[in-house]
Amino acid sequence: MADQSTQSIVVEAPAAEVMAVIADFPSYPQWVAAAKKVEVLETGPDGRARRVHFVLDAGAVKDDYVLEYTWDGNRRVSWTLVQGQMQKRQEGSYTLAEDGGRTEVTYSITIDLSIPMLGMIKRKAEKVILDTALKELKKRVEA
Repeated sequence: MADQSTQSIVVEAPAAEVMAVIADFPSYPQWVAAAKKVEVLETGPDGRARRVHFVLDAGAVKDDYVLEYTWDGNRRVSWTLVQGQMQKRQEGSYTLAEDGGRTEVTYSITIDLSIPMLGMIKRKAEKVILDTALKELKKRVEA
């Protein structure tokens, strides 16, 4: 059974700017340390990515997978795993709450791996993933 991990950070920018960075998948390798290749396979009627292929290399964790995205304007984006090598399930979301030009970004993720992993190690890995993703996003948007 997979547990959901959630973490938030405040970014000094409007939600539209934050969502624009989240939606710009081809730029991920420039600012997401573990992203070696990111390509949009399919776009939706709104022009935003619907299916995205990722090749990740985070040292001990390497994976090649495809996610399917659902967008709710500049407020929320969620995704589910379509196919993966190391993962058998991934569900996640970014939820944005703008307040006076600042945006609280909440990142939630649930991952089930194809290989067994101790719960304690898995939770630590998820915390590192969340922490790193939010800090890299904040740095990119505020740059």
